[in-house]
Amino acid sequence: MNPPITHFVITLAAFYFYSCDLIKMKKNGDETTAQRKVIARVDNARLYADEIKGIVRDKISADDSAARVNAYVNNWIRKQLLIRKALQTINIDEANLERKVQDYRYSLITYEFLNQYIREHLSDSVDKVSIEDYYRTHPDNFILKQNIIQGTYIKVPKDAPRTKRIKELMFSAKEKEMTELKSYCLGFSAAFHLADSSWIEFDKIAVNSPLMDIPNKIQFLQSYNYYETSDASFLYFLKIDAYKIADNVSPLEFVRQDIKNIILNKRKVELAKKLEDDIYENAAKRKEFEILGK
Repeated sequence: MNPPITHFVITLAAFYFYSCDLIKMKKNGDETTAQRKVIARVDNARLYADEIKGIVRDKISADDSAARVNAYVNNWIRKQLLIRKALQTINIDEANLERKVQDYRYSLITYEFLNQYIREHLSDSVDKVSIEDYYRTHPDNFILKQNIIQGTYIKVPKDAPRTKRIKELMFSAKEKEMTELKSYCLGFSAAFHLADSSWIEFDKIAVNSPLMDIPNKIQFLQSYNYYETSDASFLYFLKIDAYKIADNVSPLEFVRQDIKNIILNKRKVELAKKLEDDIYENAAKRKEFEILGK
């Protein structure tokens, strides 16, 4: 089912539940309905004031409150008009619509139940060995789409102080000077990325800098481990400790979180399937259902 049809079915489902509510209200007596304040009407469909309680939060201005209410009412009217036009234009198979409404309702119920069950029973701890095994056995899933690097990048205004010391600090392995470089970047840089074990896409570093204009970035990465450049307002310093070229397998550290998410999603699917199977098998043992002849 394509998205527009799905949306239409959901709209009709909403109309169905709304109609059921109207029938229930009529059963409770016309006096109760008459006492409710109507704020909008489309044919026999009515929107009551008590149905919009809660859409206006406390501590917002009167103008914002009015705008929120107006938006809700207009949206309700649009939906009613769309439903009316649909019912005038197409023939509705009531039995088929009822099945779709029930399927939609049951899907919402089971979705909420499974989500709660998974939240309560899923372990979000993924050990290092599991991640490494998945990485090793699925290399084709982790082909780089962009060039990535490990290194240090600093962008500073031309009038920043002590710019001649930046290169010296970038190449130092002394903890004191590494701390000094970080402090300098926090105080004066317009953008920076300091060397650590993480990988970063080269284009993310190069954005808003002359580095983006380099015609052959692969050749650049293969040729330079240090590069300085400038434009009218800024100085740019780049030290490359390691690089990986696009279309090669990603380093494990670059995709570690992705792999963890994949493993967790697989666990969710397996947990939901096991729950469904357990419920079915237990019900079968207790003879809580039977399959009758067709």
